[in-house]
Amino acid sequence: MKKLTYNTAVTTLNGEAGDLSQYEGDVLLIVNTASRCGLTPQFTGLQELHAAHADQGLRVLGFPCNQFAGQDPGTAEEIGEFCQINYGVDFPMYSKVKVNGGETHPLFKELKAAALGALGSKSVKWNFTKFLVARNGEILRRYAPKTAPSEILKDIEVELGKANA
Repeated sequence: MKKLTYNTAVTTLNGEAGDLSQYEGDVLLIVNTASRCGLTPQFTGLQELHAAHADQGLRVLGFPCNQFAGQDPGTAEEIGEFCQINYGVDFPMYSKVKVNGGETHPLFKELKAAALGALGSKSVKWNFTKFLVARNGEILRRYAPKTAPSEILKDIEVELGKANA
């Protein structure tokens, strides 16, 4: 299995530049999000996963994306406020990214190549596609946009139960 490149540059919604190295040894659930999508209520389930399992090493990471029907057109500040006010999101949210096409963010290039979608497709089909990364950095699996966060819980618990690699 392919391992995540932790030195991939990312920027928080607050504009702080960094990389993913702070998450080495954690179980990651990386999600492309949108504020105006029929699936936006999944923020509730993502926040519940984060709240229930952060102390065990789960990190939910949200990456807003406006590539699907323009469903996240807001500024970083607007997106952050929306997620916090409407869903109580306090897991890390990063600046808007592209998940498909020539300007695909390097993180999503890596995730898509390692965890293929339905029928072996690489492209992200819609908002709220989720990628699970093990504590040792292995990119384990991709989940479809309509897969509720609660449906991923068993896979997350298996990974949380494994010792740091």
